[in-house]
Amino acid sequence: MRLGVMCSGKGSNFENIVRTCKDHEVVLMIHNKEKCGAAKRADKLGIPHCCIKMVNEDQIIQLFKAWRVDLIVLAGWMRVLSKDFIDAFPDQIINIHPSLLPKYKGLHAIEQTFESNDTLAGCTVHMVTEELDSGRILEQSAIPIEVDDTIESLTKRIHREEYRILPLAIDRYAKS
Repeated sequence: MRLGVMCSGKGSNFENIVRTCKDHEVVLMIHNKEKCGAAKRADKLGIPHCCIKMVNEDQIIQLFKAWRVDLIVLAGWMRVLSKDFIDAFPDQIINIHPSLLPKYKGLHAIEQTFESNDTLAGCTVHMVTEELDSGRILEQSAIPIEVDDTIESLTKRIHREEYRILPLAIDRYAKS
């Protein structure tokens, strides 16, 4: 399967996909911040990438179609996609989100979880739909919130789970 990945930040999930999803090929990574960590990781890994600063979805659609992408993975893409973008790739876009959806949609999900007095945190891989963080769940993992957790320690543990379940979701998608 040919993967396209969209990133806005450090790119650790992107690198994890490249390194662990050996049955699939990351053919293109799009990022919206010029000097983000994801771009540096793409250079290091030899993955073609481009920065589209102003969210020009038509250009992104054209690029992914030109690269014949089978699945688009939002791996830290911090923008909401339009209906037109989603319609251009029906049932071909997945997202990793740092909460146990349907709880804590949108930004600052880890902070919301931490401040909620919940006993569990986690992460979810879901299909992208027009409704924010509401598509069909492909994989989900819960982790206990420890008494001595900080937002930083909880974030690290959630990210480790993201690295585990995102490749599982990609494989599950490929087999469906």
